[in-house]
Amino acid sequence: MKAQKKTSSNNERLAEVYRTAAQIILRKGYDATSVNDIANALGMTKAGLYHYISGKKELLFDIMTFGLDELRDECVNPAGSIKDPTERLHFIITKHAELVTRGQGVITILVDEITALTPAQSRKITARKRDYFEKLRNTISQVKEEGKLQDINVTTAAFSILGMINWLSRWYRPEGPLSPDQIGEELSRIVLNGLIRPEARGRHGLKIVN
Repeated sequence: MKAQKKTSSNNERLAEVYRTAAQIILRKGYDATSVNDIANALGMTKAGLYHYISGKKELLFDIMTFGLDELRDECVNPAGSIKDPTERLHFIITKHAELVTRGQGVITILVDEITALTPAQSRKITARKRDYFEKLRNTISQVKEEGKLQDINVTTAAFSILGMINWLSRWYRPEGPLSPDQIGEELSRIVLNGLIRPEARGRHGLKIVN
């Protein structure tokens, strides 16, 4: 991306560009999405859009980086300060779900379109995705070490949780009856009631598994 003076309004506009482009790519696919499609959706000219991007492939990489930065700053880093692994898992699920519903597919697009990146870009994104996956799996492993986990493989559990969250952008509608917070709590209830042993559900005090 071209170097730009960092301002609050510019950052907000960049976020709008990323989220709008992500939504279009999610709906049409990367190959079928043109720069003109994105510019038109933003109410900009193609030349105006190139003030914010340096190319379609670079835009895709920037979208993925933006989504992973949000995930790091709002989910992974705060979760690291939560000592109880069950409470940490609850936080990760609800916050990640909130980001997906708020971000209009910015994070989910990582799953579907990573093959469109250059090899160097793909390696960077894959490494960051793997790091997040390992943090999630390690949290589930800690729940298991405390004797709270049902007889479930932790890797299968981690992939299943990510699959549920990533699929949100395929069906969630902001105008629907459930808010992002409610969606996150519903997913947490499903996941934790499925993972946590019944006799352990009252120990950590999470209302979603009462």
